[in-house]
Amino acid sequence: MANYIDSGSIVAGAVSLPIWTKQFGFGSSFVSLLGAFSSNAISAGLGALVGGRICDVLGRKRIYQWDLLLYAFGVLWIIFAQASWMLIFGYFVVGLTVGADVPASWTLITETAPTESRGRVAGLAQVLWYVGTLVPLILGIALLGLGHTMPRILFAQLFVVALLTWALRQRMVESALWTRAQEQAAGAASAFRELFTRRHVRALTFLILMYGVWNLVAGTYGFFFPSILDAVGSTTPRATYALQAIWFASTAVSVGALYMPLVDSVSRRKLLTWASGLQILAFIPFIFLHVTFVVALFNVLLFGVGAGIGQQSLFQLWSGELFPTLLRSTAQGFMFGVVRVGLGGWILLLPTVEKAGFSTLAFVLAALLFVSGLIGIAFAPSTRGRELEETGAADVHARRSEGLQTV
Repeated sequence: MANYIDSGSIVAGAVSLPIWTKQFGFGSSFVSLLGAFSSNAISAGLGALVGGRICDVLGRKRIYQWDLLLYAFGVLWIIFAQASWMLIFGYFVVGLTVGADVPASWTLITETAPTESRGRVAGLAQVLWYVGTLVPLILGIALLGLGHTMPRILFAQLFVVALLTWALRQRMVESALWTRAQEQAAGAASAFRELFTRRHVRALTFLILMYGVWNLVAGTYGFFFPSILDAVGSTTPRATYALQAIWFASTAVSVGALYMPLVDSVSRRKLLTWASGLQILAFIPFIFLHVTFVVALFNVLLFGVGAGIGQQSLFQLWSGELFPTLLRSTAQGFMFGVVRVGLGGWILLLPTVEKAGFSTLAFVLAALLFVSGLIGIAFAPSTRGRELEETGAADVHARRSEGLQTV
């Protein structure tokens, strides 16, 4: 559900953005500012930095008990916004809580999943991330004729889901792995500086670069795709929302039908190779052809299938496997924070890139996908089938001399 409310808040904003732009009369600079400080970027990054550390010091459950009440408070500001600054404030609050919630949920999933099916269980969380994107898109298509009321309904359903999830979470128990680690450490949390010892810096650098570069593409695509296509003027509003829904649906199907059955039994490096190839190929038509519905459909299908078996799912898995229990959430929060804040900076620069033309933007996105894939393929760690205590305590990054089957 952390994934659901994260993606739901991002895509509800993406669907609402063209309507807000006309309602409040703001230009491209304010659009970038809203995107940069939304749950898509900087505020989520700040929340993850703080929330991840709280999870390791005070426990995973502590975040679960309170953060969604703050999320609901932020959503109310968006629902009843009468001025553009209210949108930014509400989105900033929502982003903080989303950021805090993600490392808590990802860590708990990693620590409770059986070793032999850890990848498959983590994949289920990714499916829910994409389900969270589909709900506001479907509602957006159905309610497009309601004008300014449509965004309020999109965020109202997130408000209800957040409160219901908060109520259900009160029954959850603490992670047994964290409790045991705390007892063995006599209640002392690992110091934050331990995260930056030589033992962990390699994993931090690898994951931040692989996922961070890819997230520049995904963040641009997820939040700005409807407004970009609207600006290009090649599709109707409903067709634009339908295209984005097809992208998220194809990604969810890819996670469920390909990633989940394969991730615990085949080379993860091989999965990443296929993922990178499909995603890069998806953007080639945007570089050379005029944007039509058919061209955009080709893009969303290939990008969706590639994304489902690639960087997002593998980042969630590897970020939980490569660090010890008392630093696991801290590491995830730090990396998620750096990636989202970096995305915020990229979004602030996006208007400059867009001025060069849509084909240039597509070329830049394809180049970023190539770089991300190259980093992932070259430095993929060997963690499949290993206990968390083993993967978090040793250097498991595959060296060039190792065979692909060990990854």
